[in-house]
Amino acid sequence: MLDACTLYPAPLRDLLIQIASTGLFRAKWTTDIHREWMDAVLAKRPDLQRAQLERTRDLMNSTVMDCLVSGYEPLVAIVSLPDLDDRHVLAAAIHARCDAIVTFNLKDFPSTVLSQHNIEAIHPDDFLFHQFGLNQAGVISAANAIRIRLKNPPVSSENYLATLREQSLPKTVAALRPFITVI
Repeated sequence: MLDACTLYPAPLRDLLIQIASTGLFRAKWTTDIHREWMDAVLAKRPDLQRAQLERTRDLMNSTVMDCLVSGYEPLVAIVSLPDLDDRHVLAAAIHARCDAIVTFNLKDFPSTVLSQHNIEAIHPDDFLFHQFGLNQAGVISAANAIRIRLKNPPVSSENYLATLREQSLPKTVAALRPFITVI
């Protein structure tokens, strides 16, 4: 389950979606998670229109097979988390039988609660580093595909890795650095 904080900002979202589209992992999210990340974007970027973000949402939903989770809503009231606003994420993860919630907000998803459902909270950098360990070529190819799509302005491999570093992904960047000539 990808928490909203991993879907905004765009560079992290793009990498997660690109890797998920290859089938390396099964990314999941909900309409509530979409609403949450889109609201966060609009709060910081008043120059954007909701319609632009809805287009991104629709592309995400069509790019990643079986990503949208529904039917979890009855579980929201019965799960317990420190931040009540995060209960929908855990409820959806339980309903979708996810084994992890990818989030920067690890403290909001205590292992004592998640372990009852065989779910762990994992930082995006640890998650991506793990994906790299499972399939180096897949992650390198995903990074390359994203960098090549960045055309306005074009982005060098070095600048792309710098952008990922700014996303709090130091392990992922360190793993990708030896392959900079093919990214």
